[in-house]
Amino acid sequence: MEYKDNGLTRAVIRSSMASNFLAPVKTDQQIYENSMLEDDPNANSAVTHEEKIKPRWGPHHKGAQELANLYSRGKRTQECICVGICITLMAVNFYFIVIHFRLENLSTIVVAALCGIITADLSSGLVHWGADTWGSVELPIIGKNFLRPFREHHIDPTSITRHDFIETNGDNFMVTIPFLGRMTWHFITLSEEEVQKNFSWSCYLFLLAIFVAMTNQIHKWSHTYFGLPSWVVFLQEYHVILPRRHHRIHHVAPHETYFCITTGWLNWPLEKICFWQMLEWIIEQVTGCRPRADDMKWAQKRA
Repeated sequence: MEYKDNGLTRAVIRSSMASNFLAPVKTDQQIYENSMLEDDPNANSAVTHEEKIKPRWGPHHKGAQELANLYSRGKRTQECICVGICITLMAVNFYFIVIHFRLENLSTIVVAALCGIITADLSSGLVHWGADTWGSVELPIIGKNFLRPFREHHIDPTSITRHDFIETNGDNFMVTIPFLGRMTWHFITLSEEEVQKNFSWSCYLFLLAIFVAMTNQIHKWSHTYFGLPSWVVFLQEYHVILPRRHHRIHHVAPHETYFCITTGWLNWPLEKICFWQMLEWIIEQVTGCRPRADDMKWAQKRA
């Protein structure tokens, strides 16, 4: 009898652990109460009467307006130059990949390309987490130029849908330029034998660069609830790229999870192993800095 009771207890514990492990990261109620209602244009920045007077999210939030006004002409110039260089390098590298392609290497190339996409998703999470969680808009150079959009985005998530292609993608395109430039140099200077030897690696880097460059465009689509092309909606629904409802989980205040924004494939496993929480705990113990302190400061500027 005692054995049966112990067996039953163990079964209940295992069932409870499995239930907790498989439980959703954020419930529908948490999403409704603690994130902006982007899919409802008639109440898109307020849930309560107080939020209509002092909006917690949206373009009428005082902090969001201040942050939007920090976007400078110099920053715009940098983005235009980076987008132009990056697109040119993408075209050149694509040409070289096509002319050096060999059908017998197809399976290796597919694996390399898939690894590139997964790496891009992880990279997007690390950068997104770092910029969301640490630093301040007041920091020299990187504050207003690179951290500012992350602060604005949390208190006005739909601001990204009002940004044009340059403002949306300039920084991500900039990141890929050194890698694409090095690939171009190798294609030009290496022999055919050396190019074929490194071809799978080149395909990996190229797909990684493409998905890194397009991450913020994919991110923008995840906030666009109206007027998206049908092919984008198809890719979202089948989770080839970041789906809209999936990304809403990140925008549940205080924005502490689901940081990967390219495909979002890694969000669930990273959350379940407490990856971000462990990193934050280590950094806070070592530095004494509190995660998302600057983010909270801007969110509180509601009056």
